[in-house]
Amino acid sequence: MGTTVFERQRPAASVLERSLDQTRQSVFWLDDIPDQPDRPSVRGVQDVDLVIVGGGYTGLWTALLARRRDPDARIAIVDARTIGWAASGRNGGFCEASLTHGRDNGLSRWPDEIDTLDRLGRENLDAMGADIAEWGIDAEWERVGALGVATEPHQLVWLDEWAQDAAARGEQGVERLDRAQLQAEVASPAYLGAVFEAHTNALVHPGKLAAGLARAAEERGIQIFEHSPVRRLDTSVNGVEVVTRDGRVTAPRAVLATNVFPSLLRRNALMTVPVYDYVLMTEPLSDSQRAAIGWRGRQGLSDLANQFHYFRQTADGRILFGGYDAVYHYGGRVRAEYENRPESYRRLAGHFFTMFPQLEGLRFTHRWAGAIDTCSRFCAFYGSARDGKVAYAAGFTGLGVAATRFAGEVMLDLLDGTPTERTSLQMVQQKPLPFPPEPAAFLGINATRWSLDRADHHGGRRNLLLKTLDALGLGFDS
Repeated sequence: MGTTVFERQRPAASVLERSLDQTRQSVFWLDDIPDQPDRPSVRGVQDVDLVIVGGGYTGLWTALLARRRDPDARIAIVDARTIGWAASGRNGGFCEASLTHGRDNGLSRWPDEIDTLDRLGRENLDAMGADIAEWGIDAEWERVGALGVATEPHQLVWLDEWAQDAAARGEQGVERLDRAQLQAEVASPAYLGAVFEAHTNALVHPGKLAAGLARAAEERGIQIFEHSPVRRLDTSVNGVEVVTRDGRVTAPRAVLATNVFPSLLRRNALMTVPVYDYVLMTEPLSDSQRAAIGWRGRQGLSDLANQFHYFRQTADGRILFGGYDAVYHYGGRVRAEYENRPESYRRLAGHFFTMFPQLEGLRFTHRWAGAIDTCSRFCAFYGSARDGKVAYAAGFTGLGVAATRFAGEVMLDLLDGTPTERTSLQMVQQKPLPFPPEPAAFLGINATRWSLDRADHHGGRRNLLLKTLDALGLGFDS
């Protein structure tokens, strides 16, 4: 079995111990926002025109887009805890234009509409930036582009194919960088080459985006209820009823934006599984440390391995570094204790200093984790239920920061019942295959993880299990 650069060039144990010595288990993005207002929980009966379950990006975008469509509608958001506390506040802040978890995934599933999907994704990302500006949200929005970097020789061929495909389609802003060109951008001995995409992504401060969307919603008369876990969703001839611990919200229509948490619809119980992703945040770099690595363009970065890393800079000069481990727990449970996994944080720290050995001595101030709503097709799915009274979206699989806005538009289209370009898409009309029940899910997912790791150690060559899953359009990813 081969080795990867992270095994060939391991930093000393003392470097890792010092870097993690004073790290606290806390989400930097949520620590870095002003105190939020105390919002009420649902008490008694609340009667509205649209109720949205879930106060993350999906729910917030849906509420604001619904307000734009109908200035007079009574709209309420109900969340089990607080706005943005889960995936929306814990991600890396990468806003990818792709609605299909990358063009390759979309091309393999919906080849006849991939150009439309690409266009809609770009339009959605542009609209996201325009909305943030219109609503005065200070979310540290940056259109700085992104680098996909190769850390192993076999990945260079993938870079060539990526750049050649973009050129053949006439896509602008895609550039293949050789090792010397890449080192001039970001000085890492682990980097062998890259593709730079200038226009298909942005960076954002996740916590500030969630808080800003919530403020914008409340300024437009949208009610937000927190600390109100939803027990069930009832349906009657007149509409729906969202039942919480201490009250209920009635409405003609409802949106379910529950992400990784158990669906209120039985049909979706096996459509997603929670996969835990782990993140480190450094202290602010000194001027000399910044000079040692370059990275003056502030691009978002990710590598091309199956078990990949993602990393980016913050406005105050830190580096976020996450990914690699994607951990599924038996039974698909979401629990706070899964977030403290020392072996994952130590592994991430080791990989960080393999990529940037010149930063030895740098400390990590924050570590955190969160559950990603993974589905078998790697990108969000959509639908309606209860005779068209309920719409839902889930399964974003780690690339949902921008796609949640698109999901809001789709769900509102579905509730309106009028066909649109969005609702006519095969991507919207089709559903992913569900995951099997336990113990098959646990065995299958972990066999797939092992196979992905094996492929990374064998020049990217996929074994029979992965080839079979590819043929069936199934998989497991974070």
